Amino acid sequence: MSDPSLLARAEALGRELAGTEARLADPEVVADRRRYIEMTRRYRSLQPVVERATQLRGATEDLAEAEELMAASTGEDRDAWREEVADARARIEHLEAELRVLLLPRDPNDERDVIVEIRGAEGGEEANLFARDLLTMYEGFAARRGWVLEVLSASSSELGGFSEVVVRIAGDGAWSRMKFEAGPHRVQRVPVTESQGRIHTSSATVVVLPEADEVDVDIDPADLQVDVFRSSGPGGQSVNTTDSAVRVTHRPTGLVVSMQDEKSQLQNRAKALRVLRSRLLQLEQEKATAEASGQKRAQIGGGGRSEKIRTYNFKENRVTDHRIGMTVYSLDRVLAGELDAISDALLTDERARQLAELG
Repeated sequence: MSDPSLLARAEALGRELAGTEARLADPEVVADRRRYIEMTRRYRSLQPVVERATQLRGATEDLAEAEELMAASTGEDRDAWREEVADARARIEHLEAELRVLLLPRDPNDERDVIVEIRGAEGGEEANLFARDLLTMYEGFAARRGWVLEVLSASSSELGGFSEVVVRIAGDGAWSRMKFEAGPHRVQRVPVTESQGRIHTSSATVVVLPEADEVDVDIDPADLQVDVFRSSGPGGQSVNTTDSAVRVTHRPTGLVVSMQDEKSQLQNRAKALRVLRSRLLQLEQEKATAEASGQKRAQIGGGGRSEKIRTYNFKENRVTDHRIGMTVYSLDRVLAGELDAISDALLTDERARQLAELG
């Protein structure tokens, strides 16, 4: 038999799903954009729970029927029904495990798209070249998962790397996967500028922000200082003859976002505000987490070579994720976007820790 407590919790969520569906048809809810978006996200999060619970109830009924028929059978028929009972019990066990995961406390950002900021850290130009490699890796990963990746801004370095590049990634599961990429990434290889063939260690930092809608963060225009200037490329050369680049400063927090990739000042301003909203949302969420737990986790540390979440060793064709102690010898494929094995392991580890905390 299935765990009755699981089904009881799922049934309560089923009632919530029905109520949420009804409220989403209410004209007053539709007219309130913030409320409508919040309820839509909640509806989407409840659907898989209710679906799995329905499957579990069906499997439980199949088990009861198979056990009854097995008890009334003899000989080969009894053996056949015994197999049916075993299959039904295995299916129930599998569905219960899936339902337990779905009933875990959800990350409030799971339904959001993400803003990813990649910066060269320690290692000079080699760090900037590695930042470019990370962008290529995420472009490949996004393509594999059917996500859309849009470059919002990029500051190129002299040898074709990036001192900073900011992208938006949109798609199902973008936050739940990409959040694990936040932190210092360390690379060990012979730089293109190294004439003696010596291996150097460099690093790049990755910040992953949940993308904020306008309804999530209310920005008072009076709190903004908007400066315009002429766009420039690597080495300082002018790439635009008009003052289309935009720098937006949020006075209350001191956050600054600059955009210059678009030829239109309005487009650059819109992109800058998109990133600013996401940074402000992260600040609000970090503050709430800090107040609740008494501590705050920094994503990027100092960006130093000794701090790292992952190491990419070119000589050994090795990638090691230090958080879960996982090593794969397929660096070339990982940098091409085949991050699935590492991403799956990080997600499994997170769920295992959540289940352990819940006892």
